[in-house]
Amino acid sequence: MIKELFQKMLSKAGKTYQIDDRIPDRLIYSVLYNRAKMLVRGYFKTGRKVFIGSDSKIMNPGNIIFGKSVTIGRLCILDGFSSEKIVLGDCVKIGAFSVLTSTSHFSKYGKGLKMGNNSAIGDYTHFGAAGGIEIGDDVIMGSFISFHSENHNFSDKSKLIREQGVTSKGIKLGNNIWVGAKVTFLDGCIVGNNSVVAAGAVVNGIFPDNVVIGGVPAKILKTIE
Repeated sequence: MIKELFQKMLSKAGKTYQIDDRIPDRLIYSVLYNRAKMLVRGYFKTGRKVFIGSDSKIMNPGNIIFGKSVTIGRLCILDGFSSEKIVLGDCVKIGAFSVLTSTSHFSKYGKGLKMGNNSAIGDYTHFGAAGGIEIGDDVIMGSFISFHSENHNFSDKSKLIREQGVTSKGIKLGNNIWVGAKVTFLDGCIVGNNSVVAAGAVVNGIFPDNVVIGGVPAKILKTIE
């Protein structure tokens, strides 16, 4: 009975997969109980229907647009102080222990983050979003991903590097991308649609649609036909 109810709830949320018959009812009850607690917590923190894990901190929630069924894992910190709205689309999921930093220094008001519908990222993610991060729809990402949308200037030898300021181009990921664990995205990189980024890659460049990229620095490994 509970499986049938849960299956209907998943279908209503746009999920197309079928629950494995071997899943015990007590696991489903546990998930539903925890989701209910997250929903209550999210309402108190944001005034909206957002699922938020325990001990997570949402800064300046009025500048964050939450889509339907957004899930923020436990012990996350989301910095909503940015010059543009933070946008988390429908069914976005951010894993536990993740940090979004929109404004990293008072010398520059940061740009922020936009994540499209049905995009999810694993635990221990670092969003360095001062220069702007855009992630498309249906992007699935592993754990320990990091985004660094700024570069430090260092050409003036008469000044300390920390005194020379930064440049920012931003980071952009297209739609329908699979990103493996422990990938690093550097400022100015663009990854096209329908692509795969291999685990451990350091992405610093512009890549077209329909490719598999990987390595340090990342390069095209194959074309997806």
